[in-house]
Amino acid sequence: MYACSYSGTVFGIDGMVVTVETDIANGLPQFDLVGLGGSAVKEARDRVRAALRNAGYEYPMQRITVNLAPADQRKEGSGFDLAIALGILLASKQLATRPERILVLGELALDGSLRPVSGVLPILLEAKKTGFTHVILPQTNAAEARLVDMIVLPAGNLTEAVHYWKEGLQPQNRQETAKQPAAFRNISHSNQTPDLSHVYGQQFVKRGLEIAAAGFHNVILVGPPGCGKTLLANCLPGIMPKMTMDESYEVTKIYSIAGHLTREGGLIEERPFRAPHHTITATALIGGGAQIPRPGECSLSHGGILFLDEMPEFSRHVLEVLRQPLEAGKVTIGRAKQVFTFPAQFLLIGSCNPCPCGFFAAREKQVCSCSPQQIHKYRSKLSGPLLDRIDLHIEVPRVPVQLLHNRKAEETSKDIRARVEQARAIQCERYRHRPGNPFNSMMNAEELRNFARLDKEGQEMLQLAFETLGLSARAYDRIVKVARTIADLDGSSHIDAAHVAEAIRYRALDRGVPL
Repeated sequence: MYACSYSGTVFGIDGMVVTVETDIANGLPQFDLVGLGGSAVKEARDRVRAALRNAGYEYPMQRITVNLAPADQRKEGSGFDLAIALGILLASKQLATRPERILVLGELALDGSLRPVSGVLPILLEAKKTGFTHVILPQTNAAEARLVDMIVLPAGNLTEAVHYWKEGLQPQNRQETAKQPAAFRNISHSNQTPDLSHVYGQQFVKRGLEIAAAGFHNVILVGPPGCGKTLLANCLPGIMPKMTMDESYEVTKIYSIAGHLTREGGLIEERPFRAPHHTITATALIGGGAQIPRPGECSLSHGGILFLDEMPEFSRHVLEVLRQPLEAGKVTIGRAKQVFTFPAQFLLIGSCNPCPCGFFAAREKQVCSCSPQQIHKYRSKLSGPLLDRIDLHIEVPRVPVQLLHNRKAEETSKDIRARVEQARAIQCERYRHRPGNPFNSMMNAEELRNFARLDKEGQEMLQLAFETLGLSARAYDRIVKVARTIADLDGSSHIDAAHVAEAIRYRALDRGVPL
């Protein structure tokens, strides 16, 4: 007695449809699960056995063999439980086969109820490409599943899943199933993003953040304790341009794989904002895993912001793994039999003090209490190659007490975001040949020649800065990219010397600001 059902799993960042083959033969009662499954997959035999019995179905006391094909691909997760249970019911003739291509996802509890699984969106996107029209899955995953053009059949337990199979694969409420889910807001921020109008003074820093948001430029804030670095960084999401539909789907896909959509589901419309603690490991930051790697904080920040507060407190090894994503916008993780690539195009914003106590070369009355050895150890955490990949180095001074007394109205994030959106529209038109990443920070060498030409005065100014500050070729290009963004914010089609001069001002660490 043979039966076939279909399920799916996540392989890297893409979904993979898995054929669940079930064979029941005479012999001593035994359950063999083959097909290169992980520990969670192998434990399905006990969950399926208990769920079938507690839901009132007959569990065959025969030799049961379940194969997960393709058998040469590693499979992880508990989402095969429901497909295995239906396969046993089909093979034992308790259910009749159907002509439709039906995808089945879900983890079974011992009482037969269904628990949510992660990675539903990428799995369904792949299943849609291969001709599947229906999906039976846990109710908790229904909102996420409806992002794909398939007939979604949400079930609360094994009995309801069997009912769908028997009664013609019709949703209980067609009108409800057709509804679009409410937009899912990133739980890191939602509507709690502080407004830049709450930051008094710091006009130079706010201008730098506006440039960073408009051109997707990485930025580091350097200043003493209490000057507002963390608050300014947390205000950055409020001025970022809105996500396109393609960006929303890509970010939602990553969060689905990470298991962050199982409860609320829907489409992520706000750019992610991730702020990991300085004790994070390199694997958690970049992604990885024993068999099938999972996305890390870099990929969870894709399309949004990765904020590293007090960067020198992070391990140097952890910081150095950021080099590849900052340069290439992706993370490549190699394993013995497979190479996985995760998207990681994020805006990095870091903050740091000039020394461990924060008062080295301070303009205030505080005196630095750090020894030369402590200062050297603190600064050495940020290597030259890493700082070279950061476009904007901004010195953040302390706010004068007069501004705190007066509390004058400041420009709001909404007003700044409007200018950022205009600059974004200019870049979308300029880079329409690569619509996936239309930002100045991503210009290649050919685009620099075509879209970022400097006039004679600008070239002379940049040459002087290059010779005086000892800039690298990478820093030279990044200054030009920043100048291109400043010109876009001014609505200028060409880069003036004033734009170049302002871009050079945002290389504080190259100009000798203590760090």
